[in-house]
Amino acid sequence: MSKLSHIDDKGDARMVDVSEKAITARHAIAEGFIAMLPETLALVETGQAKKGDVIAAARIAGIMAAKRTHELIPLCHPLAITKATVDFELSRKPTGIKVTSEVKVSGPTGVEMEALTAVSVACLTLYDMLKAVERGMVISDVRLVEKAGGKSGIYKAGSHPVGD
Repeated sequence: MSKLSHIDDKGDARMVDVSEKAITARHAIAEGFIAMLPETLALVETGQAKKGDVIAAARIAGIMAAKRTHELIPLCHPLAITKATVDFELSRKPTGIKVTSEVKVSGPTGVEMEALTAVSVACLTLYDMLKAVERGMVISDVRLVEKAGGKSGIYKAGSHPVGD
């Protein structure tokens, strides 16, 4: 196993110096799933949730989270994100909502954490907006699906359907 880049020779945490790294186009895609009862999903689908359009709120929350990842995750670099999307796919089997985020940047470091943070916060927002009708929802399968750019090149996750 290679040495962790965020730990110095004394074992102390540090922010990695990326000042000498090439600026390249980078992107990352992450996904997650929030499982819920069919009745809860029906409220989302019909727009009947008491707190309003839960998908719109979760989308904005996820995008905002991607932009603020450096404030939430220690040692992440602040990035000038050029694209952040959060998309939702309602699922009947399993019952719930698949959340997918794509984040892009031109810079010296990747955006995997930003994509993962966007998905996580979007799922948490869905939970928050629907908890009045169901507290047993389960957030799961948050993972990096793909990343490209930089010295490490392209990564694509193996098949693992979200929500299964």
